[in-house]
Order: sequence, then structure tokens, then C-alpha cells
Amino acid sequence: MSTNKPKLKTSAMIASIAGEGQRTASAPFGHALKKLAEERSDIVGMTADLAKYTDLHIFREAFPERFYQMGMAEQLLMGAAAGFAHEGAMPFVTTYAVFATRRAYDFMHQAIAEDNLNVKIACALPGLTTGYGPSHQAAEDLALMRAMPGMTVIDPCDALDIEQMVPAVADHKGPIYMRLLRGKVPMVLDEYDYKFELGKAKLIRDGRDVLVISSGIMTMRALEVAKELEADNVDVAVLHVPTIKPLDTSTILREAGRLGRLVVVAENHTTIGGLGEAIGTELLRAGVTPQFRQIALPDAFLDAGALPTLHDRYGISTEVMSNTIKNWVR
Repeated sequence: MSTNKPKLKTSAMIASIAGEGQRTASAPFGHALKKLAEERSDIVGMTADLAKYTDLHIFREAFPERFYQMGMAEQLLMGAAAGFAHEGAMPFVTTYAVFATRRAYDFMHQAIAEDNLNVKIACALPGLTTGYGPSHQAAEDLALMRAMPGMTVIDPCDALDIEQMVPAVADHKGPIYMRLLRGKVPMVLDEYDYKFELGKAKLIRDGRDVLVISSGIMTMRALEVAKELEADNVDVAVLHVPTIKPLDTSTILREAGRLGRLVVVAENHTTIGGLGEAIGTELLRAGVTPQFRQIALPDAFLDAGALPTLHDRYGISTEVMSNTIKNWVR
């Protein structure tokens, strides 16, 4: 591990996940929703006192008559969204992932999912994207939402994924839970002729030695790792899985079934109940048995601190991932 890294300040607890000099797009969710709402009058925006911090303020400024500030009351937020959906509106609801999945789970389950209502739930600070400790780190949100019947679950990688995801989820009838990256969001996938399709995994790059199956920011990390490991003659393929549920089983089985490659599932989520366990289950059911490894957050309450430090500590930084995979293929 490098010892000459710059000293980090408190602001690094909430710093952008973008690397130094990396291309970004500002508030891709807010701008995409505003653009879509210009065409669809059924869209309403709702939040629990977090418009500015989920980029919903862009929608609010464009459509104040279609914006609803519900206060710091996430259960009320979900219940009201269900009511709007019953009346024919399409609510886009924003809050932090911890507040939705821990405080309002029963309301999403009973009021929204059971009636298959057309509510789109976009949640910021997914996984380890904040340094403010367990109260704000949604390390288990995918496990909780995967378990909810009828709920589609999405974990986008970058600004392009988010921009293309918004109209796609609006075209899907039924409830959706999507992780949200906010503020200055890295732009990565436009270099790979990528297009988001709901329910589809995409092979971003091929490789003969290792297949990394990833979602969310871990696809960005996996692509960085693949470039780094070229110097060590390790050829890494990256399969991006933005839709966690329903899983694109056929594509995953096809790629994982190719002989001679280590299969690594990388996710910004606890080892329990997320993408890794979902893929492991499908591989076993199909009798596909590659050498299998997982890079994920531990089953633990995570520390508070600067994000770069925490990403190193928990093994999801580019540098640590590169070393981990290199040791596995030796």
C-alpha cells in the first residue's frame, strides 16, 4: 500500500467518488428527470427533506406545482407516494437509502409493492459512499429490497447509466428501487458504446484470465483494475449488472461458464444477500462451477472516516482490488 498519499480532510467523508481529473456530469438524475417530466405530465417528484441532496431540486425548480416536500417523515413519504400512484400519477421518490430501507420498509412492502404500484424510489448514499458511519451507510439495502416481492432493483454505475435509467424505469410498470449517485457523478461507460437496458447485463470488456461481474460503482472500479492489471499480463473481462433483480441469468451463466477464467463478483454491499449471493445461487442451480471469489463489504457495522481510507480498508478501492485479484490468479 502506498504511504505517500495526501493527508485527507474531514470533507473527504462526503467527497465525490470521482477520482482526481476524472470526467463527471453534474446531477444526472435531476436533469434526466426534468427532461422526462417535460414530456410526461404524470410524473411527480417527492422527497423527505432531501431535494438538494438527491438532486431533486432541479425537478422542483422546473415543476414546483408537481413537487411535494413531505418533511423528515419517510413512512409518510412512501404512503403518500402510494396514494398518488393509485390516482394515476407516477411518483419519483427520493431519500437516503438507509432511511428508505430501514425506516420505511413496511410502507414500501404493504402500500407500494403489494399493489404493484408505479412508484420509482431513488435512494442516495448507497453502500459505502459516505463516511458518516452506520447511520448513513446503506451496506445492506440490496439484500432488503431484493427480498421484497415484485420490486425491481437497480444499481447504476455512472452518470450515463443514470441518465438512461430514468426514462427506462418510467416505461416499466411497477415499483422500482434504484440506487442513486448524486452531485458530480463520474462519466465512465460512454467510452464503451454502452446502453442501459432494464434487466440486462452488459459485457463492457472481454478478457481471458478473470471475469469481474459487478454493479454500481464497482463496475467503474473493475474497469480501472482491468487497465492496471494489463501491466501484469492479467487479462480482465468486466460484466456490468445494473439490474440486480430480475437478474440477467442467461448472460451471467454464459460468461461465467467460459472455461479457464476466475470469476469475481464485486459489489458495494455486504457479502450477505446482494449480487454475489444471487449469482452464486444461479451458478450452483445451473451446475456452472468456475473458481469463484467475492469482493464486497464485510458483515459488520462499518467505520466512519474519509471515503478513500474506508475504501482501502474494506477492499473496494482500485489499488486494493488490483492486488487482491493479482494474488488470486498467481
